[in-house]
Amino acid sequence: MTEDKSLAERFVSRAGDIGRGNTLDPEATDDLGSFGWLRGVRDRALMLELRKKSGDIKAIPYGWIESVDFNPSEGITLRVGGQTIRIKGRNLNGEPRPQVRLFHGITRHRVPWIQEADEPISMEADDKATVIDRIEW
Repeated sequence: MTEDKSLAERFVSRAGDIGRGNTLDPEATDDLGSFGWLRGVRDRALMLELRKKSGDIKAIPYGWIESVDFNPSEGITLRVGGQTIRIKGRNLNGEPRPQVRLFHGITRHRVPWIQEADEPISMEADDKATVIDRIEW
């Protein structure tokens, strides 16, 4: 009986660590304006939340993403369960911070959310900033 309890306690302890960065806890996620970045080296997001200016939100499981393509003139294209999602904007493969890139973050499950920028924010953004103009699904 004590062996079972010990096993259960160990499972609960490990389960608490799985997807730790998915809580969108401000302490665990850096807000880079157009996207979030999980701070912990081992943290991985279970889902990618896509936020439109209109307030519409779609969350897709990272496990369902079949492919991710980057084309500088077209943006980032995600293929998810037969559906195509396009992310358009500026500096989508730029480094808003050293060793932090949106495309690479998506491929490594480090990005818990992406959001479209309002026009004033888009216009005022720094030249090196990653700006999401439109998310299409």
